[in-house]
Amino acid sequence: MLNVDRYTAADRTAVEELFRRMRGAEAADAVLRRWEWQYEQNPALDGRDPLIWLLRCDGDVIGQYATMPVRLSISGREIDAAWGMDVMILPEHQGKGLGRLLFETWDRHVGASIGLGLTDASHSLFKKLQWPDMGRVPRLVKRLSPRALNAPERPLDRALRTARSAVATWRPLSADVREIQRFDDRVTRLWERVGGRFAFAVRRDATYLNWKLCDAPHVTYTIAAVHRGDEMRGYAAIRHAEQQGMRVMILADFLADPDDPDALRLLLRWVERHAFAAKADVIRVFVTHEAFTNTMIAAGYVTGPATLRLVAKINALDLPSAYYGSSSDWHVTIGDSDVDR
Repeated sequence: MLNVDRYTAADRTAVEELFRRMRGAEAADAVLRRWEWQYEQNPALDGRDPLIWLLRCDGDVIGQYATMPVRLSISGREIDAAWGMDVMILPEHQGKGLGRLLFETWDRHVGASIGLGLTDASHSLFKKLQWPDMGRVPRLVKRLSPRALNAPERPLDRALRTARSAVATWRPLSADVREIQRFDDRVTRLWERVGGRFAFAVRRDATYLNWKLCDAPHVTYTIAAVHRGDEMRGYAAIRHAEQQGMRVMILADFLADPDDPDALRLLLRWVERHAFAAKADVIRVFVTHEAFTNTMIAAGYVTGPATLRLVAKINALDLPSAYYGSSSDWHVTIGDSDVDR
């Protein structure tokens, strides 16, 4: 007999065994450490059990769908939502439509079902379910070295790179830009001022950001904020990575007033300074909002290949079909969901 029900603490051992059967003992142990932070320590749970659905056959756990709850702002109206994440079904039970059963159970229990960085299999299933497909999240890049252009570096290139690095490093930043270790109420006030400007955005308050960006056990971010007096105008979170044989600076998450391009420009200068100091070949950022995109293009960013698929299905509000026609006034970054690992 097959059934789907909600995870409770009593199921932890069965879920650990499922991970080990699917991924092997060593990989499972690493994932489970992140699992505790992502699902059990998520502040959106507010003391409730993790938002995970288990697939059982005759009482035995044979699959799971783990989702990450967030508060989602839809043009200023906040609802409960969840990012779909870790879906797994034991191989002997695959190909029987059980993934669809898990997805539909999740969808019935959340105010909005949202997905980012989908696998081909998950994307195909979303299409079969006829969920709104927002396509791929645009990616912008700023190339800092010939390696980012797949070209050999000539002596002149090295000289130009050195000069640009010196300018980025020594050109004074505003005293209002400074690195921070954790967020405080100033970022919550920033969100309260600007959150309603976005047709779609995860609520970015201090509690959420400290959990998501400061306490993550699997990745380390460097964070800076722009202030005016005692008010925060914006923040940016970056990290370094090696990708495709290049040193990459990832602008993982940021927030500013889309009508305050100066705040974002200051943050982009701070990002570039760190990128040159780290000898990065390229800066990469995923960005949807048109105002942010325009500011970045004016700062020398260009369109790169888009890779992250985005789906969203809003259940708690009655929205016109035109709502899903464009993501140009949505705010989605690689720091959303769990794609930045």
